[in-house]
Amino acid sequence: MSIPTQAILRAPAEQLHAEELARLVQTDTGAKPEGWRLSPRAVRAFVVGDDKLGVKRKFFGDDALIDRCIVTLMSDRGLLLVGEPGTAKSMLSELLCAAISGRTGCVIQGTAGTTEDQIKYSWNYALLLAEGPTPRALVRGPMFEAMRDGMLCRFEEVTRVQPEIQDSLISLLSEKLLHVPELDGDDGMVFAARGFNVLATANIRDRGVHEMSSALKRRFNFETVRPISDRKLETQLVREQTEALLKRARVEVELQPDVVDLLVTAFHDLRQGVTSEGIVVEKPTAVMSSAEAVSVGYAACLDAHYFGDGNVAGEHIARQLIGTVLKDNPDDGKKLRHYFDVVVKQRAQRHAQWKRVLEARRELDR
Repeated sequence: MSIPTQAILRAPAEQLHAEELARLVQTDTGAKPEGWRLSPRAVRAFVVGDDKLGVKRKFFGDDALIDRCIVTLMSDRGLLLVGEPGTAKSMLSELLCAAISGRTGCVIQGTAGTTEDQIKYSWNYALLLAEGPTPRALVRGPMFEAMRDGMLCRFEEVTRVQPEIQDSLISLLSEKLLHVPELDGDDGMVFAARGFNVLATANIRDRGVHEMSSALKRRFNFETVRPISDRKLETQLVREQTEALLKRARVEVELQPDVVDLLVTAFHDLRQGVTSEGIVVEKPTAVMSSAEAVSVGYAACLDAHYFGDGNVAGEHIARQLIGTVLKDNPDDGKKLRHYFDVVVKQRAQRHAQWKRVLEARRELDR
């Protein structure tokens, strides 16, 4: 039984943006690489937006980065998106897969416990015992399906996987061949169809990160996804993403522009370590990404809706901000107190919303 998209907690990109993708398919007159649903220009339009076609921007960042990513995915090398946590690497990989392959579910979630059979294939052991190694007993992994069907395979957090498991990708990327030694003849040889490639992501700050071998690095082009430096662009992102989450949750609240600006300003201050007034503050070790800002904004809206009058204000942002900063390192509490005492206190004298932020300062001392 299929579930309506609006009833799914998190719909995949190809369902969430189905109308835009269909519109791009109909209007796309560009040359398409074999195995791609859209031309490179249409893929770019899907990710960064096209006002003429009514396609919204989905990735807020460096547009030149998108061009390089698309070119890499047309080549023989895989694409590895690296960067700080919360810089939308996973979202970007999902958008690219939705536009190029039309499917985003061919994905491997890298962990310390990821095994080679979770990447390539395993066996239905009941059938294996009854029939022996046959194609019917084979359980195809994400990489197997991507190679067979000519699709992109997403590999999330590839550097969290043990190095010897990472290196199982080397032959797949270089030879474009997956060998199943238990099967005879053609059944045991899976040649990658055109359109196949690997799109991996890696965080540079995570604990438990494993260094990739030189051989594997050579099979990837590395692209760094950086935090948004443009305040105006980040404000647009936070507002649109928060409103989308609220719409999905069917929560009606008033999120005023000054509150969004306050939220983005606080995150920008703590991320950069310096305010627009030139005041130097200590950067917390917690991740202060745009994705975290969206989470704080969304949680603040839920707080105002269910425990307040539906009007989001500075105190709602402050409460959620405190929880975000303090979740990683106890020493971050001292840094946040300094931020309240030096920066927020000064701004509270001039702006009503910042005064309401300052009133939440007492929660830091509990």
